[in-house]
Amino acid sequence: MRYWGMRRGRDDSAEPSYASRSRRRLFDGEELRLLLLSLIGEEKRHGYELIKAVEDLTGGGYAPSPGMVYPTLAMMAEMGAIAETADAGARRSFAITDAGRAELERNAAIVKALRERLQGLAEQSGRTDSMPVRRAMHNLGIVLRTRLGQDGVSRDTLLEATALIDEAARKIERL
Repeated sequence: MRYWGMRRGRDDSAEPSYASRSRRRLFDGEELRLLLLSLIGEEKRHGYELIKAVEDLTGGGYAPSPGMVYPTLAMMAEMGAIAETADAGARRSFAITDAGRAELERNAAIVKALRERLQGLAEQSGRTDSMPVRRAMHNLGIVLRTRLGQDGVSRDTLLEATALIDEAARKIERL
């Protein structure tokens, strides 16, 4: 039985199809806005580059959705914190304005804390988020739903499966 497949990601590399990179919300709107502003302050960027930059900062543990990034960029442009640059190509790039730099200076402590949070997430991701472990956890989840979700599974079977999982957890804990 094949428990997981591969799909081609945005960079054409194989990655698990079960999307452990869920689009969970890591920031409130103000925090995301300040983070994006700080990234644009480093160099002019377009929306996809910003999404990838945040994902890189978290070690692949989080990527904001386009539905969060693009409206935030539009709002920042309307506020005058960033300005669209004249680039060749279809993507709209943005550069920070003087007003945006002033805002970053006023919120330097918040931006520093956000960057530290992302660094912590990257470190945690590096320690615990390896592909083989994610694959094995996914496979276990599928087997549990498939086998134990069948009609007529006895209580003894459920208890035996629970004991196996507990035993595996104890062995991993001792590694």
